[in-house]
Amino acid sequence: MVDETDYIVVTDDELEQDSKGELIKLAGRLRDRRNELNQLAAKRASKRDELNEKTRECVDQAQYHREKRDELNTLVQAHKEQRNKLNEKANELYERVEEKKTDLELDEGPDLDKLTEDIEALEFKQQTSVLSAEDERALIEQIEDKREEYRERKRKLEETGDIDEYVERAEQVRDEASKHHDKVTTLADKAQNHHNEMISAYRDADDIRSDADDMHEQFVVAQEAADHHHEEFVRVQKRLRELDKEEEQERRAERDEAREKARAEAEEIYQKFKEGETLDTEDLMKLQKTGLL
Repeated sequence: MVDETDYIVVTDDELEQDSKGELIKLAGRLRDRRNELNQLAAKRASKRDELNEKTRECVDQAQYHREKRDELNTLVQAHKEQRNKLNEKANELYERVEEKKTDLELDEGPDLDKLTEDIEALEFKQQTSVLSAEDERALIEQIEDKREEYRERKRKLEETGDIDEYVERAEQVRDEASKHHDKVTTLADKAQNHHNEMISAYRDADDIRSDADDMHEQFVVAQEAADHHHEEFVRVQKRLRELDKEEEQERRAERDEAREKARAEAEEIYQKFKEGETLDTEDLMKLQKTGLL
């Protein structure tokens, strides 16, 4: 693992005082360090981008579940409204039934079976008991009252056909409301599942985004270190170019000095030649090189 804090720092004194060979080695170290840090920064940038892509995928997934949840909640609300309307309608029908019963007084007094039992008991008493004339007349009146009550009760019950229709219709409406209620329950459960998935996806996105932010910070550290070493490398390269220029100037000065010296010597030989002195081969070559011959 590269330690980004292990910086190579080049001082001005090193630039001015180190030899060319030392500076070339230093430039090599800086170049290698820069390249190493650039590779590390690139890896971290790639990892950061990968994490950011996963974050976007989680956010997209969360958004998908959000949309599904909202669609289902819309359906839940629609079925709730239908359920409530149907329940209200069923309640109205049951109220009509109760009103009808109240109008017909069906909730008051015994039912037909009870009246039949009462009549049969009174008739049995009349047939098996020894009664005075007055008691028997009272018993006969009582039996007749029961029979009249039975007839009246039966007549009222025969008039309750529309009540049965109301009850049947109310039960049908209530059954339809129950179906909508079942839909509400089923859809609400699905909506809750999508809500839970949405929350989970957002949490995953937050966790991965945090990792991506950490990786970006590590990328910045590595990139800044690479930039530092590049800048130092450029400084050393600049100094090396200056040294190359200085060496070239020195070589040029030496060449100029050598040419001047050779020309002065050639002119001296030429002067001797004009004065009639004999020249050897080496002298002749010196004159040819300077163009005096």
